[in-house]
Amino acid sequence: MDCTIRSARKEDADEISAVILRALRETNAKDYTDAIIQRVERSFSPAAVLQLIGKRSVFVATIGRRVVGTASLDGSVVRTVFVAPDVQARGIGKLLMAEIERTARERNISSLTVPSSVTAEAFYARLGFNTVRDSYHGDERTIIMERWLDDPGRSAP
Repeated sequence: MDCTIRSARKEDADEISAVILRALRETNAKDYTDAIIQRVERSFSPAAVLQLIGKRSVFVATIGRRVVGTASLDGSVVRTVFVAPDVQARGIGKLLMAEIERTARERNISSLTVPSSVTAEAFYARLGFNTVRDSYHGDERTIIMERWLDDPGRSAP
């Protein structure tokens, strides 16, 4: 598998949206109700993704010309990390997170925070993120996790 990580371009918005929506419906749906998935989906239409590309550092993972994953950095917060279900568990998420970390280090960011879904909690834990607290938006549980870049084992203050 030859996977490339690059900055997202405006013309990637449709494909990024499709990856996110598919991951929500096929992967996250195991941990969240249909109502929660439908609510989250509204935040990731192609138009919404296009706006995010203008506001955050958005990256995509590609295999050939196909966008298969995405991740973004919003200040020191990792957001919108999704990999297409048919290529999950092949290291693509890890490659995206390595690019996020590299970008953060270039910007002298000392720690990263991620509002993790229940689905992705173990993924982030394997990358050295520690749980800080739970957050709820109605019945939607998000796990706030943090990782210090200078000392991956250090827990949040």
